Amino acid sequence: MPDPRVIALAGPTASGKSAAALAIAREHGAEIISVDSALVYRGMDIGTAKPTAAELAAVPHHLIDIRDPLQAYSAAEFAADAARLVGEINARGKPALLVGGTMLYFKALFDGIDDMPPADAQVRAGLDAQAARDGQASLHAELSRVDPPTAARLAPGDTQRVQRALEVYRLSGRPLSSFHTRGEATGTSPFRETPLVSLEPRDRAWLHERIAQRFDLMLAAGFIDEVKRLRARGDLTPDLPSMRCVGYRQAWDMLDGVHAPGTLRDRGIAATRQLAKRQLTWLRGMPRRHVIACDAPDAAAQLLQAAREML
Repeated sequence: MPDPRVIALAGPTASGKSAAALAIAREHGAEIISVDSALVYRGMDIGTAKPTAAELAAVPHHLIDIRDPLQAYSAAEFAADAARLVGEINARGKPALLVGGTMLYFKALFDGIDDMPPADAQVRAGLDAQAARDGQASLHAELSRVDPPTAARLAPGDTQRVQRALEVYRLSGRPLSSFHTRGEATGTSPFRETPLVSLEPRDRAWLHERIAQRFDLMLAAGFIDEVKRLRARGDLTPDLPSMRCVGYRQAWDMLDGVHAPGTLRDRGIAATRQLAKRQLTWLRGMPRRHVIACDAPDAAAQLLQAAREML
């Protein structure tokens, strides 16, 4: 396929990606492809800071509200969907904007990714039992033995990703890290040279303040009631990828009585900070990115100028 007209806009949570993407899209008549593993889920609007109805109406958005929270959505599925959408958007004579903070999705699109085995309830139950019996640290120790690169990338307390990495190994006999190298080896992805703009704060305290403000706004907008509605369905469980999203997991635990209601704000903000830290670590591993300080007074102007040059 010919080189696609597309740019990628990445950054940690609360760095201003959504507003920046809307400004670029309006100036260039672009369409936005969400690169966010939480925005794919229907009924999860407040806790994911999903674009408003007005924003969705103003600029075409894709890969939002495409899954029920009971369903999984893999990085390989994203890469296939995003590649198809870029082609369709370009065929309409418009550029595409890849916007989000799920770095594994970006990597899958840029570098290629093999189809990994889907979730397996029996294997996951065995991992849960092992964690309950021997502690979560035992899972990370096992991962260190079978997949050192992934273990080095994941914190021992990142239970969801540690368990998924072990699940992939037990189902396929291959370490998770081996699934992330296909595109790098073949160099066949048409998105390997996609321009990547990264919004990164010079002052981490600036980002922390925005994270706290965003979480307060979510609480004020009825986030706890949103989680209660999801729980009331009766078919969702806290081990699903959707319910393990930052904020939802902490709210679920609170409603289960695991933690006191008064601790939700602090726990939610702390988890979001940890997510932002992981996102920045991923981004620093992408040396070709064009960094714009999102806390700079002229960040918006810099970003629009960069987009003009890239498009």
